[in-house]
This record gives sequence, C-alpha cells and structure tokens, in this order.
Amino acid sequence: MRSTILSLAFIISSFSFINAQKIDVEKVFGGFKYTQNEELISIGDLVTIMENNTEALELIKKGRTNRSFAGVLGFAGGALIGWPIGTSIGGGDANWTLAGIGAGLVVVSIPVSSKSNKKINQAVELYNAALNGTSYSNFNPEFNVIANTNGVGFSMNF
Repeated sequence: MRSTILSLAFIISSFSFINAQKIDVEKVFGGFKYTQNEELISIGDLVTIMENNTEALELIKKGRTNRSFAGVLGFAGGALIGWPIGTSIGGGDANWTLAGIGAGLVVVSIPVSSKSNKKINQAVELYNAALNGTSYSNFNPEFNVIANTNGVGFSMNF
C-alpha cells in the first residue's frame, strides 16, 4: 500500500518537471536578452524551441528576417557615414553626400529593428501563453482517504 502511494506521489510530482520551460525576456541596452532556465538563448535557438508552436514560429521567423534586414541597412549606413569621415580625417576631399545617404539608411534601419523586436517578443509571449495553457503546473489533484464497507482506499480528484 505504501509503495503504491509513494509511486503515485512520485509520478504526480514529476509532471511539473516534465513540461517545457518559460522563456524570459529582459530589456538591455541595444535590444532584448532572452533566457530559459537562466541560460542565454540566441534567436536561432528561439526558432528551434518554438518549432511546435506554428503561430509563434511564424512570428519569430518574420522578426528574424526583419532583424537581419535592419542589420544590413545599419551596417551599410554606418559604412557610408564612416568612409567620408575617414577621408576627411586623412586630409582628402570627403564626399558628404555619401554620409547623408548613410545617415538615411541608419534612420530607416531603426524602425525596422523596432518592428523586428516587437515580432520576436510577440512570438515569445505566444509561446509562453501556450505553455501556461497546456502545462501541468495547473494540475492540482486532491487526495482523500476513503473508508467504506469494502475497505479503506485512496482517491485522487482532479
């Protein structure tokens, strides 16, 4: 009898450790930091983690694409700004039109980057919401000892 009760208690307590873990989002300088079980997660890892959730996967892929596009725009804009500055410092005749175009590219990359962060954070929220709805953390069984004419028993209501 004791071994049955102990086995049942062990199985029920193990349900809380089997389910998937929540992804935490923390705002840091220059963007966001994503962690799971206090370990840093890259965007590529987020895509892998969210493969089972199609809505979250779609959002994170769009966010990752926008993030890459914003990075390319920002890098190109920075290079176009830096080239005339370097030429000017070196004593040459700088083409400030390039710097203006570069500044425009940097300005365009800012809202694209912001949009990408919003999509990635929405994907994380969707993923975490799905975990809360399907996890065993809401599993709170009620145990009772029952005695009747057939004997003594153990019941679990959930």
